[in-house]
Amino acid sequence: MNKRRLLIAAGVLLVLLGAATLWVNRATTLLPIEPGPAVPVTAELVERGAYLARAGNCAACHTERGGAAYAGGLGIATPFGTVYASNLTPDADTGIGRWNADDFWRALHHGQSRDGRLLYPAFPYPDYARVTREDSDALHAYLMSLPPVRAPNRVHDLRFPYGTQTALVAWRTLFFSPEPFRPDNTQSAEWNRGAYLTLGLGHCMACHAPRNALGATANEPDFSGGQIPMQGWYAPSLASPQEAGVQDWPLAEVVRLLRDGHSARGATLGPMADVVAGSTRHLDEADLNAMATYLKSLPVVAPAAPDTERAEPQVLVLGQRLYEAKCAQCHGENGTSAAPEFPSLAGHRTVTMASSANLVRVIVSGGFPPSTPGNPRPYGMPPFGQELSNAEIAALASYVRGAWGNTASRVLPLDVQKVR
Repeated sequence: MNKRRLLIAAGVLLVLLGAATLWVNRATTLLPIEPGPAVPVTAELVERGAYLARAGNCAACHTERGGAAYAGGLGIATPFGTVYASNLTPDADTGIGRWNADDFWRALHHGQSRDGRLLYPAFPYPDYARVTREDSDALHAYLMSLPPVRAPNRVHDLRFPYGTQTALVAWRTLFFSPEPFRPDNTQSAEWNRGAYLTLGLGHCMACHAPRNALGATANEPDFSGGQIPMQGWYAPSLASPQEAGVQDWPLAEVVRLLRDGHSARGATLGPMADVVAGSTRHLDEADLNAMATYLKSLPVVAPAAPDTERAEPQVLVLGQRLYEAKCAQCHGENGTSAAPEFPSLAGHRTVTMASSANLVRVIVSGGFPPSTPGNPRPYGMPPFGQELSNAEIAALASYVRGAWGNTASRVLPLDVQKVR
């Protein structure tokens, strides 16, 4: 009897494996696409592609520190393991030298490589699916104009089963649909351009949208904020003026923040400073205005009521003592800085929002806006992670979040350890 059950179970397993293999084979067959028109490669097309590559900040992921531009090799840590960025130079053997414009479009729009392999969504093709064929062709022309670099792609280091094509087929079935960008005819051309850049090449949702347990974001625009995996930074909600929403900002201030990394109303730090340095500061005034117009139009969504549990009195006493010794010289005795270079902490959104991650990260590691033509010598925050313990940083952050009218919740030493 036991032998019969074992044979039945083995038979069922073989059937399931066969079905899964057939499913994967079909899913990884090259997806049919409509071939694009033959586009002559001109200097203007290559220049446009270079501009679009900066808009997408492609070099940030596809250039290893100290390596050749776009030659890949950079490890991108995820909750499922490490994904290594690929070589985008036109080397025939290790890069995309044999790729035509249709191959590139399939990767950008469908998330599928030239050989049929499904790509990992660490390459944000759920966002890049919105990129037009014309822009895809320009990007391809630019990448093919780069000096070829022989740099073999590194094998991803992902835990089982995440490193399998079967897992990717399942993920895509659940979470991915290659929807193109559809203009909203009720909005202006400027608004639609801003939406296209923000949702597509800018892939802002990759950070500013919450992710589920399998790393997927919503298909619809969602800027309600999310923890950036493996980085210890929180990408604040762009839908909430209490976090990073700019709905009540003057348009010029939004443009200034995207272009210079600093404005009268705030500064970019951490991953967003990198975005400004590598991407948005290179955009022309029309595109910056378009993105600012779109961001200002996002429907306001108030965050959930935050926890306001205060730290114990002795913790706040320690936090105040640390603040007076380490912070008051720049940020003011009462949390109100007289110098425009240093932000006032009374009512500051990074201090008061529900997530304390960014405040803690800045105390631990420091924070520096990017150096840009509009802000060539930015003032920065020095790190205190080497001289303060987790308990001291928690006390300092708790004090700042509860002083001068601020009503945010306490920070625990465990919260600091998670950021470290």
